[in-house]
Amino acid sequence: MRVLHAVTLHSPTHAFGGPVRVALNLSQGLRARGHEARLLALGDGFGASGERLPTEVEGVPARLFQARRLLPLGFSGITSPALLAAAGRVVRDADLVHVHLARDLVTLPVALAALRAGKPLVLQTHGMVDPSDRLLAKVLDTLAVRRVLRRASAVLYLTGHERRGLEAVAAGKRGPLAGPGSQTGSGEPGGPLRLVRLVNGVPAQEVRPTPSGPPRILYAARLQARKRPRDFVTAVPEILRHHPEAEFVVAGPDEGELASVQALISRLGLGERVHCPGPLSAGEMLAELRHAHVYVLPSVDEPFPMSVLEALAAGTPAVVTRSNGLAGDIADAGAGRVVDGAPELAGAVLELLDPATAGAASTAARKLAAESFSMDAVLDTLLGVYEKC
Repeated sequence: MRVLHAVTLHSPTHAFGGPVRVALNLSQGLRARGHEARLLALGDGFGASGERLPTEVEGVPARLFQARRLLPLGFSGITSPALLAAAGRVVRDADLVHVHLARDLVTLPVALAALRAGKPLVLQTHGMVDPSDRLLAKVLDTLAVRRVLRRASAVLYLTGHERRGLEAVAAGKRGPLAGPGSQTGSGEPGGPLRLVRLVNGVPAQEVRPTPSGPPRILYAARLQARKRPRDFVTAVPEILRHHPEAEFVVAGPDEGELASVQALISRLGLGERVHCPGPLSAGEMLAELRHAHVYVLPSVDEPFPMSVLEALAAGTPAVVTRSNGLAGDIADAGAGRVVDGAPELAGAVLELLDPATAGAASTAARKLAAESFSMDAVLDTLLGVYEKC
């Protein structure tokens, strides 16, 4: 089967985050099972504008188009005229098109092109398409989003919250998870959404040696307000009070928070203890996770973070907030700690630095990743979806 995975943006800094990681993991898994999986995306940050974009990403053949910013609207404002012109031709070469859908000028046009070409269309939104009162969201929903949701062969979701949001968007309901009395749009052709739950999967990792040396605490995610990197830094002094030799890493591409993070590090006098190496490659991320004693992601309303799954697979206990989509799994398995907010972060990390607790949590983390989020199980479900399209 020839499967085209379309995602908004691939860059060396991994600026678009989890959806690209998911697309690559699924493509690699499909190729290992004998299918032809390819990646279609914008490319950015690969050097001078005249430099050729990669034709392969982590072993997956890729068709990348140079990103062009048309509007100052974050990822929604970037596209490529060349990609838009080629979308119809590219989707016709696939047996099935799997779009990692966002409200943008990349994935929406590709989804529409797949429908026009009569190709089976699978959508996976990663929590990026939810009810919104923003003007741009309303316009895009009216012009395209509702249409592709209702006509797709399958719409994949992670959580019950995401499912309810997708149903609300498809029905034209306004506001966050609007209730039964909310205003609805005129509707689009097609029946009820063909919804299927698909969790994110993570490749198995070799058993890591027990971390040695000073405690090393890792944050590795985009530096944006919702991810709460400043909460991570705020917890550092209390951890140092108990482990004065501890080291801390704040890694990830800057999305507006780097300056304030660095200012907070300076104000707290933590320059020798907290390091900001910037974005990590896939190999660097794995190396950091295997070296870290604890992984911390303080973000709120995080649907299903790949970085936490990667930490679990590596056997690194994780600290997450209660609104994280993996919080219940981590708490039930004993694979880390779940906190209500910033004031509890330091205490949770200190618990996981106790050697006996750390060993049990590490074992539980690997077991949870292998039993609940293995790539084999995810691919079995996905191929079942593909076969019904």
